[in-house]
Amino acid sequence: MSAIRIVENEQLKVCVSDHGAELCSIFDKKAGREAVWTADPAYWNRHAPVLFPFVGKVTGGFYTYEGQRYPMGQHGFARDRRFLFLDADGSTIRHRLVSDEESRKVYPFDFELEIVHKLEGNCVTVEWKVNNPGEKRMYFSIGGHPGFCVSQNAGSRLVFEGKESLSRVAIDLETAGVDVEHPETLNLVQGAYQVDEHTFDRDALIFDHGQVKQVSLEEADGTRLVTMRCPDALSVGIWSPVGKQAPFICLEPWIGRCDNSGFTGELKDKFDIQSLEPGESFETAYDLVIGE
Repeated sequence: MSAIRIVENEQLKVCVSDHGAELCSIFDKKAGREAVWTADPAYWNRHAPVLFPFVGKVTGGFYTYEGQRYPMGQHGFARDRRFLFLDADGSTIRHRLVSDEESRKVYPFDFELEIVHKLEGNCVTVEWKVNNPGEKRMYFSIGGHPGFCVSQNAGSRLVFEGKESLSRVAIDLETAGVDVEHPETLNLVQGAYQVDEHTFDRDALIFDHGQVKQVSLEEADGTRLVTMRCPDALSVGIWSPVGKQAPFICLEPWIGRCDNSGFTGELKDKFDIQSLEPGESFETAYDLVIGE
């Protein structure tokens, strides 16, 4: 079993596992409640996995790089690897994952991925740094997948402050590709959308092109549970398991995402794929503000 690293203050207690550098608990001391999904396998056996070097599925379970096909599971492999624990102080936890012989079998790049969780007041900041220590350009996507407990799924509210509507694309459940040819308009009432029993019938709500930089999750009575601030996100996914009415909802900041329906091109041509030249680094972060 992987070690759990803990930081806390007067407002929150935060736990991060060495397995996947996964945020596995944010306990709100003021409200006396757990904010992060408990990983109950009856619904979904994860808390907040890190998605790297891919977000979502690739067409047919394979991607193509320089004419060669490589197998890749959903959301990449970082979430299932043990990270090296670097250090922790009173407010910060640091982990690192580096490429190795096993990773190169499915992802032919050298990389270093450093993940930092920082606690300040009622805010947890998640920082990602990707380094390319190799000798060729590397391609990657990265994303977060934190789940948050709700009393009930249908009836909870998503609040996009300052927005009147959003353009949403859905996932084709047969191919797992994104149906970009048929976007839908999500109309909001005073910036809010009320989740109902059909919200997740077509898997995640996906908002591309940097539309969403902040979203809050509220109980049906308006109690604010969490606000995610993701200024660098190119896409945001909002997900709960299809057909389960699960008591949690995920707020997911993505830089790159799953393939568009029918995509069979090269890795470099994937939707919003990122790249780093040898010696270059990429850094980004998002915030989770718990409660009001």
